[in-house]
Amino acid sequence: MIRLSGITKKFPDGENSFNHVLRGVSMNIEQGDFIAIKGASGSGKTTLLSILGTLLQPDEGSYVLDNKEINTPGVDYSAVRNQKLGFVFQDHRLMPQLTALENILLPTLAFQNKANDSQIDYAKQLMELTGITSIANQYPDTLSGGEASRTAVCRALIMKPLLVLADEPTGQLDTENARNIALLLKKVNQELGTTIVMVTHSEETAAITNKILTLKDGILS
Repeated sequence: MIRLSGITKKFPDGENSFNHVLRGVSMNIEQGDFIAIKGASGSGKTTLLSILGTLLQPDEGSYVLDNKEINTPGVDYSAVRNQKLGFVFQDHRLMPQLTALENILLPTLAFQNKANDSQIDYAKQLMELTGITSIANQYPDTLSGGEASRTAVCRALIMKPLLVLADEPTGQLDTENARNIALLLKKVNQELGTTIVMVTHSEETAAITNKILTLKDGILS
């Protein structure tokens, strides 16, 4: 479903030098995969996830998503992100003026004025799946960390994306909530068949995935 080939990325590191973060990274992601990417701080995990999410363009290499080359001129990256990708961030990034249900439905408003009935029904199904039906009308400042994380997971799923990208989704949670969110992602993967790539530094969180890859010295293995 997804293929990276020879992805490189470097950043300026001083006046005439560069930090080569990714050195020819290649990986295949199949439908239904649940992959953890591990690595030391500064190893390039978030850079790789950003490239998968089209938030950052590589210097070299090929990125094929849903049988289409992404790194070509004329690609509407915002449309790709909205229609094919879902994101779960460490800090949730919920809109404070919107209820939990409205936050979940937010991605549906990219190309329309309001969510339709089927999208609202699906949002409610996702809230039931993730156990947060009771907080539908609450605002983010009234939610616990675990509830906010579950809301963010639902938002990532509302457009039925081909791929969900999770960047340290348990990083700001206590041990119990971190485990609950990891298990929730596994449930989403198994029950909805959602393909997930997750960056994590947690051995326990990585252990619940189907495949663990390590990024070291710009090489993924």
